[in-house]
Amino acid sequence: MKRLWIVLVGVLFAGCATLPYARPQATADLKNAKGDVVGTAALWEDEGGVRVFAEVRGLPPGRHGIHLHAVGKCDPPEFATAGAHFNPEGKKHGLANPQGPHAGDLPNLDVAADGTGQVHYLARRVTLAPGPASLLDADGTAVVVHAGADDHVTDPTGNSGGRIACGVIQKAP
Repeated sequence: MKRLWIVLVGVLFAGCATLPYARPQATADLKNAKGDVVGTAALWEDEGGVRVFAEVRGLPPGRHGIHLHAVGKCDPPEFATAGAHFNPEGKKHGLANPQGPHAGDLPNLDVAADGTGQVHYLARRVTLAPGPASLLDADGTAVVVHAGADDHVTDPTGNSGGRIACGVIQKAP
């Protein structure tokens, strides 16, 4: 009986550790220019910001910039309808920029030789609650993956190149 209790407690604690990702408050299906789903993003409010967890597959290997963009629209093939990086505070681009970063700046996404990759980051300048920094505002927000790496300094895009995947952030059911 004692052994069963230990196993049950272990299972409960293991479940708690993954609960935020198991129940995201917002999600986005990342699609390439052909409309194929190449990844997902899960977002949830956490102490001090919004956790962003994105997983991709079928993308070119290497480092890719990934950002939260100001408009929840992803018209292929260039995804220009997603607008600029989400930047309600009017900062300069880059996690390493002394005059930045944009609220939508995220660390680079590393994609392995098999085309898979993931990034997990606490975005401290955004919220899922109502307000000027909300990712769920009237025109929405998008998650965009770029062709190249973000240098985290150069304004306005970090020299990360064209947009190769995009997903509209939607409130989870």
